[in-house]
Amino acid sequence: MKAPLPSVDPLRLLVFILMLLPLLALLGLGVLWLWQSGNLQYWLVALVVCGGLGYGLQVWLVRRERQLLRDSATEPNPEWPPSAEKVWREVEALAQTCNPQDWPIEEGDWVLALGQKTMETVAHCYYPDVEKPLLELTIPHTLLIIERASRDLRQDVAEKIPFSNRLTICELFRLQRWKEKADRLFNIYRAGSLLINPVNALLSEAWRHLRARSFDQARDELHRWFLRAYVCKVGYYAIDLYSGRLPLVEEESVTAPTPVSQADLGQTEQTTKTVVEPLRILVLGRTNSGKSSLINALFGAVTAPADVLPDTTQALTPFVLSREGLTQALIFDSPGCDSALFDRQRMLAAAENADLILWVTPANRPDRQSERDCLDTLRAAQASRTERRAPPLLIAASFIDRLRPVNEWQPPYNLTDALNSKAANINAAVRAIAADLAAPVEQVIPVCLQAGKVYNVGDTLWAAILNHQDEALRVRLMRCLDARKRAEDWVLLRRQMAGAGRFVRDLPEILGKRTGR
Repeated sequence: MKAPLPSVDPLRLLVFILMLLPLLALLGLGVLWLWQSGNLQYWLVALVVCGGLGYGLQVWLVRRERQLLRDSATEPNPEWPPSAEKVWREVEALAQTCNPQDWPIEEGDWVLALGQKTMETVAHCYYPDVEKPLLELTIPHTLLIIERASRDLRQDVAEKIPFSNRLTICELFRLQRWKEKADRLFNIYRAGSLLINPVNALLSEAWRHLRARSFDQARDELHRWFLRAYVCKVGYYAIDLYSGRLPLVEEESVTAPTPVSQADLGQTEQTTKTVVEPLRILVLGRTNSGKSSLINALFGAVTAPADVLPDTTQALTPFVLSREGLTQALIFDSPGCDSALFDRQRMLAAAENADLILWVTPANRPDRQSERDCLDTLRAAQASRTERRAPPLLIAASFIDRLRPVNEWQPPYNLTDALNSKAANINAAVRAIAADLAAPVEQVIPVCLQAGKVYNVGDTLWAAILNHQDEALRVRLMRCLDARKRAEDWVLLRRQMAGAGRFVRDLPEILGKRTGR
């Protein structure tokens, strides 16, 4: 057992006071000389000015450090599904309630207690009807959450807190024990200073109070930041887990090609091996609305001739789309939503694996009820999957060349030009389509897909696709994570069965060694 720290020796204390007396006498005599020479007021002014500047600099340093800590705060992941937004607000609310007095760092059990409270908060949001939702978590995933949160917090502490890589926990406790004894000695010095030099002692006391208040505030801010950072880190990875973004196996890239895309790539003329999951763009719309012509127009003259695609499509047909600025994509032609070949369940399954949806509707046909019904069904199915993000939807309004006046076609058209009857009719058709299909008007792009008159595809529609590419990549990520989680379950099961088989095989040998045979 470690011997307790020795108490203060009176003789050693007397030695310390005797050594300090000349210095205290010098201070007192110096103040007396300043008073006799008439310079005491100047010295007091200098003392107040320097003290004020020092205090202001200290406050600025505290604010700067506070801003550095605030900048390193954990932010929600924009790739999370919509269901995670409410959970993250619960985690932030829990982090705001963490007070340093309730979670003293010197007591080591706060790590597990606060981590458990955070994980229970997240688990309760995903399992509101379960009495103990934390028990729904597997042991490997629990260890993985603690591992990831501790890793991130270690990096933040090492980068943001000075000397954190030098000061050990033992030294912290040792400093805490010595601090009490140093405070007692300092109180003796303060009493002696008050007897010898009252003016200087009063000014020193005021300065010490301001300085201590500033340092205490900085210490509490650092403690509070540490607790909040810990809660947010644990909550972040807990949400990652429940939203399917925290795999146990790290051997394969998250965005590796999924089995569905590999099968679709096998139907194309793609010869090079794809190492990244392609964006999946699904083209939907009514019969003879120009879906195949739109795909031809997106390919452009460099990649594919205009007569590659058939006039009518009987099934989902994949094509590899490669253009500058766009991640390699698979684009799917589909039967019309009002045709006998259209299968609504197959359409929903295809939309579930899509990262971007292009809906093609003829601008010269006002009967859009069947399209609205199909889109409402699609939106309802997407809204029911809160664990996934809905793919962005763009609407291409085709056949704008057939709008009145029919015989006029002199693009480009400025849709804000009310004096141009063609432009005004195109603008009216775009707004009518947006209202009929319950879509934002900025997501409806008027295009012409007729051979020799292709218009607004390579610029406006293509720019809209690129503008939604980041959102489509987030949808792709969640889709890849779902596919990877399903594959991971089989991989882990295979490894577990193989490990159990080896254990059973070696069991007789292990038992023989234990019994000394």
